[in-house]
Amino acid sequence: MLYATYQGLDDIIAPFRTAALSSLAFGPKNMGPFGDLLRRNAALMEMVSRFRLSHERPSFGIHSVQVENREVPVTEEVVLDMPFGNLLRFRRDIEVEQPKVLVTAPLSGHFATLLAGTVRTLLRDHDVYITDWKNARDVPRDAGEFGVEEYVEYVIRFMEEIGPGGHVLAVCQPCVQTLAAVAVMSEEKNPATPRSMTLMAGPVDVRESPTAVNDLANEKPLSWFERNVISTVPMRFPGGGRKVYPGFVQLTAFMTMNMDRHQAQHRKLYEHLAAGEEKEAKKIKDFYDEYFAVLDLTAEFYIQTIDRVFQRAELATGDFTYRGKTVDPSKIRNTALLTVEGGRDDICGLGQTTAAHDLCSTLRPHLKRHHLQANVGHYGVFNGRRWENEIYPVVRNMILSME
Repeated sequence: MLYATYQGLDDIIAPFRTAALSSLAFGPKNMGPFGDLLRRNAALMEMVSRFRLSHERPSFGIHSVQVENREVPVTEEVVLDMPFGNLLRFRRDIEVEQPKVLVTAPLSGHFATLLAGTVRTLLRDHDVYITDWKNARDVPRDAGEFGVEEYVEYVIRFMEEIGPGGHVLAVCQPCVQTLAAVAVMSEEKNPATPRSMTLMAGPVDVRESPTAVNDLANEKPLSWFERNVISTVPMRFPGGGRKVYPGFVQLTAFMTMNMDRHQAQHRKLYEHLAAGEEKEAKKIKDFYDEYFAVLDLTAEFYIQTIDRVFQRAELATGDFTYRGKTVDPSKIRNTALLTVEGGRDDICGLGQTTAAHDLCSTLRPHLKRHHLQANVGHYGVFNGRRWENEIYPVVRNMILSME
């Protein structure tokens, strides 16, 4: 009923959005003494037209990047197409070989394009790949299930496709699965085991400095989550009948945490539009175009994440298994480890990512490094000015040290 209700409400609102868009196409926005009134009316209509969520992956919008002293074109290339996600490469038109890096993107209600800024920065010095997850509502039921262990399997498969000598960088939630994948590959002496592993703001051990997000995951039994936030995809979509955790539910939870800020931003957007300040308005619109593009998670991935990562902290306690065998991070001996945390992170508390150092107990000291960026929140760890100018150089140096 949850998904059907949401879709029904969206269908009801759709004609109003269409009417608002149509009104924007008629009449000048500035007409003598009525100019201010017309601009404000146009701003209101644009706000109405934007009252929607998108369920399709936006573009990464990376068409070129500066490599050394020249601007080179960038094209997206699907290297490996799998049922629940693609291995996407950002191919640059250069001849020199640079370190290959797999970015493992979170499955938390948004598409991998949320990391476009992360990728754009990495492309200056690296051959970048990313886990481009598909919207679960568009994956047919006969594709099977996708849970926490399937995520680990995909990371391993993607690293094998990239080949020996690669590196991996995990952002947020998949730090757990990435660490598990590297441990499995190390124990099996897989030739594609990455040379370095960077874990950024991820819940390796949620028992350290619990946040409101951690508390929410622990205050209810799994049965509550199954009853209240899991829904069935309507039959109009390719994945009709599949049980999912809808992206719009996760977005609502994220927005509730900072509702005052989101309301203030939309008031600013209206004022910029009404004043004809298109450049300022575009910055806000671009952010929310990405933020309001939501992705559904399979029910099994969501429930297993709540259970295995947030409630039982299996990797930290030594109870995490992959295909029936216990995962042992102490088997990681040759993959350098860098952990990054934000001092103002209200999603992943201090110490939760650093816990990986204790788990990788046999790594020699010179293969371990931790970076605390004291003045950033969660998203600032992998996006924005602090990421580009202060965190990225640390990441780049770790990767280069292992080449």
